[in-house]
Amino acid sequence: MRVVSICPSNTEIACALGLGPTLVGLDRSSDWPLEVAGLPRVGADIDIDIAAVAALKPDLVLSSLSVPGMEANLDALDAAGIPHLVLDARSIPDVYTSIRTVGRLFGRGRQASELVASMQGRLDAVEARAAALPRHPTVFLEWWPKPVIVPGRQCWTTEMIRIAGGRSAFADLDVRSTPIETHAVPEREPDILLSCWCGVPHANQKPGRMGERPGWGDIPGVRSGQVFAAEECLFGRPGPRLVEGVEWLHARIAAWA
Repeated sequence: MRVVSICPSNTEIACALGLGPTLVGLDRSSDWPLEVAGLPRVGADIDIDIAAVAALKPDLVLSSLSVPGMEANLDALDAAGIPHLVLDARSIPDVYTSIRTVGRLFGRGRQASELVASMQGRLDAVEARAAALPRHPTVFLEWWPKPVIVPGRQCWTTEMIRIAGGRSAFADLDVRSTPIETHAVPEREPDILLSCWCGVPHANQKPGRMGERPGWGDIPGVRSGQVFAAEECLFGRPGPRLVEGVEWLHARIAAWA
C-alpha cells in the first residue's frame, strides 16, 4: 500500500507501528523519526498541495483535524476523489483510538495494542509519582504569543498537565484552543509558564519574553523563574511522543514542588 501522511502525529503513529516503508509522501512538518527525512513533501499541514498528493498515487492519505485549518485539506481530498482516513484526537484516549485504528487497518493490531500499553504504563508511573508531590502548580501553556492562544478542556495537553501533577490554567474553557486577552493570564496566577509555539523551531522560542508583557511581571511563575520552552513536537502532536512530554513536564513540576 502507498500512504501519504499529511500531519506529523500521523507520521509518527505510522512509523511507531512499523509502517514507515508504506509512506511515499509527507507534509512539510513531519520530521520524526529520522527515517522519513528523504521522503517527498506535499506542503504545509494546513495547506496541502493536493496535486502533489495525487502525483504520488496514494492508496490512502492519513489526514487530521488536530490543527485549526486542516479541514480545508479534507474538502480538497474529497473533491479530488483521494481516499483518506481522518485521525481527530482531542484526548489521550483518542490518541489510543487513532493508534488502534491505524493498527487494525494495516494488520498491525498487536503492535498497536503493545504501543498503547507501553504508553499507558509510562503515564501511570508518572501519575503515581505526581500524586505523591506535596503541592501541585497551575501551569500555563500557550500555542501562540500574538494573540495569546491557549488550550482548553478539550485538548490533550490539559490531560498531560494533570497527569504530570499540575492544573492547566485554562482547563475551565470548554474548547480545544482559543485566543484570550493577555490580562487573563495574570488573573490565573500560574506557577509555571510554557511557550509551545506551533511551527516555531524550538531554538527560536523565547519564553523569557512572556515576563516582559504588561502585567505579567508579577505572575508567580515569572517571579520565580519557572518559565520554559516546551518542545512543540512533544506537546502539539497527538501521537506516541506525548508521553515524553508528560515525563519532561513532570520533572519541571517535581522540581517546583
